[in-house]
Amino acid sequence: MTGAQLTFDEIDDDLPLHRTTFVVVDLETTGGSAQRDAVTEIGAVKVRGGEVLGEFATLVDPGCEIPPMVVSITGITGAMVHGAPRFDSVLPAFLEFSRDSVLVAHNAPFDIGFLRAHCERLELTWPKPQVLCTAKLARRVLSRDETPNHKLGTLARVLHARTTPVHRALDDARATVDVLHALLERLGPLGVRTVPELLAHLPDVTPQQRRNRGLADDLPNAPGVYLFRGPNDEVLYVGTASDLRRRVRQYFTAGERRGRVREMAGLAQRVDHVECAHPLEAEVRELRLLGAHQPRYNRRSKFPKRTWWVVLTEEAFPRLSIVRSARDGALGPFRSRAAAAEAVETLQAGTTLRRCTERIPARNPSGRPCAVYELGRCAAPCAGHQSVEEYAPQVVTVREVISGGPAGRDAEHGLLERLHAELDRLAAEERFEDAAAARDRLAGLVRALDQAQRWAALAAVPELVAARPDGAGGWQLAVVRHGRLAAAGNARRGTPPMPVVDALQAAAETVLPEPGPLRGAPADEVRVVHRWLTTGGTRLVRCATPWAEPAGSAAAWRTWLERATQARTPYPAAD
Repeated sequence: MTGAQLTFDEIDDDLPLHRTTFVVVDLETTGGSAQRDAVTEIGAVKVRGGEVLGEFATLVDPGCEIPPMVVSITGITGAMVHGAPRFDSVLPAFLEFSRDSVLVAHNAPFDIGFLRAHCERLELTWPKPQVLCTAKLARRVLSRDETPNHKLGTLARVLHARTTPVHRALDDARATVDVLHALLERLGPLGVRTVPELLAHLPDVTPQQRRNRGLADDLPNAPGVYLFRGPNDEVLYVGTASDLRRRVRQYFTAGERRGRVREMAGLAQRVDHVECAHPLEAEVRELRLLGAHQPRYNRRSKFPKRTWWVVLTEEAFPRLSIVRSARDGALGPFRSRAAAAEAVETLQAGTTLRRCTERIPARNPSGRPCAVYELGRCAAPCAGHQSVEEYAPQVVTVREVISGGPAGRDAEHGLLERLHAELDRLAAEERFEDAAAARDRLAGLVRALDQAQRWAALAAVPELVAARPDGAGGWQLAVVRHGRLAAAGNARRGTPPMPVVDALQAAAETVLPEPGPLRGAPADEVRVVHRWLTTGGTRLVRCATPWAEPAGSAAAWRTWLERATQARTPYPAAD
C-alpha cells in the first residue's frame, strides 16, 4: 500500500492492520542491563501493508570495551564501532524514524527497555508508542507441535522467513518483519483486524482490563493529562499523553506489561482528563497533579519538596551543611542525601574548609587540632591557627564555584582545577582505581554545578515568552515566570501569533519569587521547562530581563565532562 504515513492524530482505533505502520527494531548491546550496558548496533524496518517503507541501521560506539563473549555472538568488535556515532546522536534520529508507529521487537521488553532507559538518561521524551512483542504473539498463535521454542532463529525457520537472523541488528529486524507478517496472517481468520484487537488477543490481558476498556471511549484525541480514579473517587494514577484516547486505551491491552499498572487499570472506575495546549503544559500539569494527589500507583515526582541542598553555614568560620530547605547561594537540588553528601565531600577535597560541626568563635578559639589538620586538609581555625580573614578566601571560592562566578574559572586557585590536578597526580602514580574514583566524583560535582547554574539562571528571570514550531506551520507558546509555566497556548497556522502572546501574558498566573536558587519553583518543573526552552527549535519572543547562563565554572568543564563520561580512557585532560 502506498501513500503518506498517517499520524496517530489521524488514526482511529478501527484502523485495520494492513493500514497500520509498524517499525520493527532490533538492538545489539554489550550486555543485558539497560541501566549498565550500552548499545553497539541498531537496525529497524518500517513496514505497512506488507511494503517496506524504509530502513534504519547503524553501528554505535558504546563508549566502553565490548566483552569477548558478546563479540563471539554478534561479531561486532571494538575496531568496527571505532568512529561510529554515539547513541545520544542516534537515538533522536531513530525516534523521528519511528514516530507515529507501532514498535515491534522480538522479546520487546529487552529492546524497548534499552530505548526507554537511554531516553531518560538523555532527557529525551519517550513517545509512549504502542508496543508489540513477536515472541509473545508467537506463543499465543503457534502450538507446541508447530515450534519447539519461540527463539527468533527457530521462528524464522518454522515460518519460512526470507532473512536468517544472525545476531546483527538489521538482519534480525528483517527476519522479525517476516515473522510478524506470518503471525498476522494466522490471526486474520480469527477476526483480529486492528492493533487494539491484536493487543487484546495476547494472553496476559486480565478480565478486569478488558472490562474497563470502555473508560477511554469518551476521551478526546488531544494532548493532556489523564487521572485514573478508583472506587472511592481517589486518584490512582496520573499520566500525560499527546493523544489522550489512544494512550489510555493502551492500559487495557497486552501492551501494558507493568504488573502494578495493570492492577490499577483493573481497579479504575473512571478516567478524568485535562486537555492541554501542548506537551509542555501537559508535563507541568502532570507534575502538579502528582504533587497534589500523590497517587499510590505512580512512582516518581510525587513528593516535589523532597530535595536536599548544600549550603554554607552563617557563622565566623562557615562549613558546608546539608539541609532540606533552599536558601540563596545553595547548591542543588539533589534527589537524595547521599548525592548531596558526595558533593560536600568533593567540595571539601578541593578546599581547606573545616569538616567539624562545632561552632567556633571569631576570637580566641580554644579547641585542639584534629587528625584532619595533621593530614593538611584543614588549617585548624578551632585552635586559633587561622583567623577569620585567612579563612575567608576558601569560603569565597566555594560561593563563586556554586554561583558560577569568576573564582570558579581561576586557573591558579580554582577549586575544579585543583581537583583535576589531584586526579592527574593519582593517574601519574598509577593509582588507577583511586584516579577513576576521583574522576567520577569530579564529574558528579561538575554535573551538579552545571545543572544548578542553568536552572538558577532561568528561575531568576521574572518573565519570558517562548515559541516552538508545532510542525504544522503554527506555534506552541509558553509564558514562564521564575522557572514556572504561567500560561500556555497555540497560534495555529495562519493565526497572527503576537495577539495570542499578548492575551497569554495578560491572563498568565502570578508567580511570587521565594528565597533560594529556584525562587521557590519545584525542581521537576524547572527541569521540564528548561528542557523545552533549550530544545526543539524553541525561540525567545520576549524576556523581561536578559536570560544568561554562566559561561565559566562548570560550563567551562562541559567538554571535559563529556569526555570523562564517554571516553575509553578514564582520565581525559582538562581544557
